[in-house]
Amino acid sequence: MIKRKPTAREVDPKDVEFGRRVKRLREELGMTQLQFAAQLERTGSWVSQVERGIQPVTRLDTLQAIADALNVPVQRLRPGTPEPSTPVEIPPSVSYANDLEGAAQLISGHPALGTLLGTDTSADPVSMEALRADVDEIWELTHSDEYAAVSESIAELLPALERAVRVVDQDQRPEAYSLLARTYQALAAAFVRQGLPSPAWVAADRAIAAAEQAGDPLSVCAGVFRMVQAFVRNRGLGQAAHAARTAVVALSARDDLGPKGLSVLGALHLTLALVSARSGERAEAKEEIQKAREIAARIGEDRNDFNLEFGPTNVEIHAVSIAVELGDAGEAMDIGLSINAEGLSLERQGRLLMDLGRAYAQRRRIPEATESFLRAEALTPEMIRNHGAARAAIKDLMLMSGDKLTSDLAGLAERADAMS
Repeated sequence: MIKRKPTAREVDPKDVEFGRRVKRLREELGMTQLQFAAQLERTGSWVSQVERGIQPVTRLDTLQAIADALNVPVQRLRPGTPEPSTPVEIPPSVSYANDLEGAAQLISGHPALGTLLGTDTSADPVSMEALRADVDEIWELTHSDEYAAVSESIAELLPALERAVRVVDQDQRPEAYSLLARTYQALAAAFVRQGLPSPAWVAADRAIAAAEQAGDPLSVCAGVFRMVQAFVRNRGLGQAAHAARTAVVALSARDDLGPKGLSVLGALHLTLALVSARSGERAEAKEEIQKAREIAARIGEDRNDFNLEFGPTNVEIHAVSIAVELGDAGEAMDIGLSINAEGLSLERQGRLLMDLGRAYAQRRRIPEATESFLRAEALTPEMIRNHGAARAAIKDLMLMSGDKLTSDLAGLAERADAMS
């Protein structure tokens, strides 16, 4: 019996028409496929497949993201909708005040020029104990999403640390550089969460340099993790994948990592899972999550090495996020509802609730989605305001609600800037 070759999926004419509209609108804006893909946090090949009708777009949040990137209402993308006779006016970009603007300005220059040039006449002694406490506090503020306090505290701490690594005794310099690396890692994490990828990139790069001066290669890799997050936030998925894989290969070659090294390695696998999911690479995303699970099982407990919060619980929180990214709402709910995240930071707890809200929204379960978002907001209000996918899901919930819109959902949408 002759085996027949499997036939390719038959292309739906509606998907072809949808793709043609996306391509025409993209070209009207003068965007290349790669530029458009970067805005969507996807790959150029994914955009090409969408525009040719090969890759159907069925998720509401993806459809909304495409419409937002093209500056058109979602309805205009639907096949059969008449094209407007006059060009659609592109609204001006809107800028918002950011609690970390002061910190971003601080790292735009060199915090220790006075020390280098010999013009800093400060004779204040360096207290390593005080610096340790201040760095711990910066991380506590970062994990609690208290970014205004981060910006205020860093204004004194960062120059003090940059001075310390240059003036303390030689035997104290490794610890001083280690504290500096931790501080820049905290800044990078905070910048990413507030949607500031450029300063996050700068902070991560400085964290890597300081960790190397400290003689701590694992901290260097933790800095790479922060840089990968900056790349993802900046929609540089190719850069993110390259940086993460380079670190994974280097760490995997060691057979003496111990729990701290395994935590870093596992966290990098989690970032690769996210990059794969954002690129539409389902099998690769699942594979990376499984690798992280296996590493977490080897560690056997939730840890917080390099403030990565890596462990079995955090892996499952990421698994929820990846399932939502892939449109597997049922899987996301099954995993998410079984997680007890009380031992992790407010940021991790809030992220779990936010992703559960997105999963419920994908299933059009409006009351449960609203409750999850409200609980996430109570823990980490900044996350709901700054996460584009959360705002898109809240918009979808409002559209689904119609004339049954509740005051709770309306208030949430207003606070999250998801009304329009």
